[in-house]
Amino acid sequence: MNIVIVGNVLKDVYLNLDNQTERFETDKNGIKWLDLEFNASEHHFFNRSSNYGGAAVTLEVLQKLGLQASISDSNFNLSEDEPTTHNSPSVYRYILISDDKVTYFTPHKLRNSTFTPPSESIDYLYIDRSAKLDRKTIQKINTYLDTSPKTKLIIYVHSFDNQNSDSLLHRASLVFLENHKESEYYYALQSAQIPNEKTIHISENHLSYLDITEKFSIYRPDLFTHLSTFSIASATILGCFILGFSVEDSLKIARANLENSKINSVLSLPKLQEIAKTLTPNNELELIANNLVLKDKGILAADESGGSIKKKFAQLDIPDTYDNRRDYRNILFTTPNLEKYINGIILFDETARQNTNGQNCVNYLTSRRIIPGIKVDQGLAPLNETNPELNQSTETYTKGLKGLENRLKEYYQMGLRFAKWRAAFEIHLSDTGTMLTPTNYAIEKNCEILAKYAASCQSCGLVPIVEPEVVYDGNYSIIKNAEITSLVLDTLFKHLANHNVNLRACILKTNMVLAGKQYESQSTPEEIGQTTADTLKSHIPEGLAGVVFLSGGQTPEQATDNLAAIIKNGPFPWPVTFSFSRALQDPALNVWKGDNSNKEATQSALLERLTANTNVLHQS
Repeated sequence: MNIVIVGNVLKDVYLNLDNQTERFETDKNGIKWLDLEFNASEHHFFNRSSNYGGAAVTLEVLQKLGLQASISDSNFNLSEDEPTTHNSPSVYRYILISDDKVTYFTPHKLRNSTFTPPSESIDYLYIDRSAKLDRKTIQKINTYLDTSPKTKLIIYVHSFDNQNSDSLLHRASLVFLENHKESEYYYALQSAQIPNEKTIHISENHLSYLDITEKFSIYRPDLFTHLSTFSIASATILGCFILGFSVEDSLKIARANLENSKINSVLSLPKLQEIAKTLTPNNELELIANNLVLKDKGILAADESGGSIKKKFAQLDIPDTYDNRRDYRNILFTTPNLEKYINGIILFDETARQNTNGQNCVNYLTSRRIIPGIKVDQGLAPLNETNPELNQSTETYTKGLKGLENRLKEYYQMGLRFAKWRAAFEIHLSDTGTMLTPTNYAIEKNCEILAKYAASCQSCGLVPIVEPEVVYDGNYSIIKNAEITSLVLDTLFKHLANHNVNLRACILKTNMVLAGKQYESQSTPEEIGQTTADTLKSHIPEGLAGVVFLSGGQTPEQATDNLAAIIKNGPFPWPVTFSFSRALQDPALNVWKGDNSNKEATQSALLERLTANTNVLHQS
């Protein structure tokens, strides 16, 4: 199949401005403005990068799908480092990023696109999103189509003159329409009376054809803007249609390309098909769950309760004040490039209501493409309060079901999109090795509570993270841990099924399987990796959205080494990543020590641990 693209090759220049050295002005509404009498010597930015956009993106996608494609009136070649073309970019679009906010700056008007009829017959003529067609060029295209009846016309309705475009719209075999009814070009289709069966709708978060919709979500720092999103989506769908894929498969493969490609590095068709097979039906909750466990990133647990963070601060003689708790977490959350390493952050209620970098914490994290979540359990209480016949006062249950749904609804309105609930199981053995705790009653009780919490979360629009932790601080073997962890997991998934929890929108946060901290023979990473992998593969259903590991009192280095050993025993039937608290935060807290002048060093310490753990994920 031969495809000719009509459109403009653009160049997008990304500038990550340094807001501490730029001369920003703040108006009375708190909006920052920058004088853009642009002179590179007078402006300061952390980095500058550029990528080819417009028709160049469309060309790359089609060629990666194995199709023969070219840009009309251009010898643009993707294989060259700096392509030479007589359709070279005449428009530079500057994408300015500061405080993780994106502004578009286009100093030039889009030039008119040109079309020279090809000397040989072509199968498809594609009017790209980047095309700007004047009346003369439209007439030339119509004349060519009159003499080439076998050539099919495909149009992306975006920027060409509506008054002159009706003739092309009537001839089109397929029309891509941006933003559905929100787009001014929607009315061009209405006036041209283009049937719905010829129309693919594209927005910033979904693709649709008739009653078939595929939602997608992009939380990646390598795709700062939506400028290339539309081109990747439309070109992928077009290529899949040409190759004979069904509508459902075409939209799913386009989603895979959007969620996994990088600018100037879209994926090949075999890789896209492989990824598309793993995509689940994407209701909103499943989308959020999928994005929380995206490959090569983890989740930061910053949800210490008032009592927990007080203990942390006390060890370093840091006063446990509101300001100190806010400042410490703000330093973590404003770490440069944090979104490169984590998909989400678990917050405590107090933190979710505080400001970060001048705006609400939840909104700030969302603006950085980090999904904000919330700890919703209310801590542990003695289980013998609920069953006086129990003698084991060390056993606990997790409080918080009372009034939970009202709290979840409020959190959803605040912009939080996932929640976490922890249950703790301590292993105690008698002198003869008989199991004292956890009892079957404690396991059943806590797993039922976890299931009720998870069902409530999903009914209120939040993805539940269920955390049944076999506590590391004990005197027991790795074999005993595997036995109890297996029993807990079997019981948990039984209760989740009984409460109709959608596993595709549910994440398990679990302990690694290792000997207790007081046990005479400590487990090696190799033992932990093999035993943990075997245990989880045998007791977790394949349909689960993902598994994240807690560090559970291990040192930062232990947690990383053991995570690496587990990853080496993959692949797993679900995404696997980390959700550490102390193993990420302790080095940073030890540097901060309550002194905000240590901000940069604190952030460097956090980044060092994040880098170590994401490097482990890269090996999978």
